[in-house]
Amino acid sequence: MRFSTKATAAAAALTAALSLTALGSAASAATPAAKSAPVTCTAATTKVTVQEVDRPINHLLLKAKNTGTKTCYAYGAPFLRFDEAQAATPWLDASMPQAVVTLKPGQTAYAAIGTSSPEGTNGSQAHKLEVHFSNSAMNGSVGNPADAKLPQAGVYVDSSAFVTYWQTSASDALMW
Repeated sequence: MRFSTKATAAAAALTAALSLTALGSAASAATPAAKSAPVTCTAATTKVTVQEVDRPINHLLLKAKNTGTKTCYAYGAPFLRFDEAQAATPWLDASMPQAVVTLKPGQTAYAAIGTSSPEGTNGSQAHKLEVHFSNSAMNGSVGNPADAKLPQAGVYVDSSAFVTYWQTSASDALMW
């Protein structure tokens, strides 16, 4: 009888040890998934470029390519600062997509920049563009800005300038 009590105690200890090992394995298995959870796109994990386009006139195409190892979310629209502007270029609210743009490594998000219009005032030639990525609340930026290279001659920007929300294709961005 005493032997079975020791055997029962040993079996219980072994079951407990196996349970802890199994829990540890489950936790280890969950860790890689947690590490691969999407992050917010930033200048550190993307390559930002600006491209001149023929149509629509007075537009540029902004591209942000995910160069990181994790999927990232391009929230809202980029905050743009031309030269030493005091305020960010306004977002074009009508361009808001139905969902946050999600970029797997190697994928690109697009935003159109309207630089000027006949209704615009106080224009000047801009030679520098800082691109700040939006936080998830879309009320501020995250990380350091990316410097996007503008054409050597610069770009004429006036008070009518705008930027679209991030889009999944260049054609969606340039429809605005």
